[in-house]
Amino acid sequence: MSRNEVILGVVALVLVSWSLFVAVVVPRRRPDFPGNRLGLFTAVSVALVIAMLAAMELFGVEEEAEGNEAVAEQPLENGEGEEEAPPEETGTGEETGSGDAAAGAAVFESAGCGGCHTYEPAGTSGTTGPSLDDSQASFEQAVTQITNGGGGMPPYEGQLTETEIQDVAAFVTESRR
Repeated sequence: MSRNEVILGVVALVLVSWSLFVAVVVPRRRPDFPGNRLGLFTAVSVALVIAMLAAMELFGVEEEAEGNEAVAEQPLENGEGEEEAPPEETGTGEETGSGDAAAGAAVFESAGCGGCHTYEPAGTSGTTGPSLDDSQASFEQAVTQITNGGGGMPPYEGQLTETEIQDVAAFVTESRR
C-alpha cells in the first residue's frame, strides 16, 4: 500500500467517522443537536468534505499518473510509442506467437470486441476504444493488453482462456491491411 493510499484512507476514515458520530451518537445524547451550534457543525462538516476533496486532488494524482505510465509502456491500439517497436513487429504476419488468427476472429466477435473497437477485418466500427486498424502492436503486446487491460479496456484474464487470448492477439496483429 502506497503512502498516498494511506493518506487518502486516513482522511476518508476521519470524514466517515465524523458523519457516523453526528448521525448516530450525538442525537442520542443531545436530541436538540446541533441547536445553537449549527454554524460550528456546518463549518466542521464543510471543512472535512473540502479536506477529502483536496486529498483526492493532491494524493490521487500520482496513482492516476502511474496507471497512465503502465498503459504507455504497452501501446496496443492507439499507435503511441510506435518508435519503440521494431519494424518487424508491425503486424506483417511474421510474429504470430502461438495464436490461431482464424479462431481469434470468432473469439473477437463472441467477446464483443467490436462493440468498442473499429477493425476492418472483423467488420466492426466501435468508437469507445481505439481503432485497431491503426495499431502497430506486436503479438506479445496484444497478448499483454488483452490479458491485463488498461487505458479503459477491461482485463480479459479469467474471462477468456489463454489460448483464446492468444488467438485474438494473432487475429488483431496478423489481419492488418
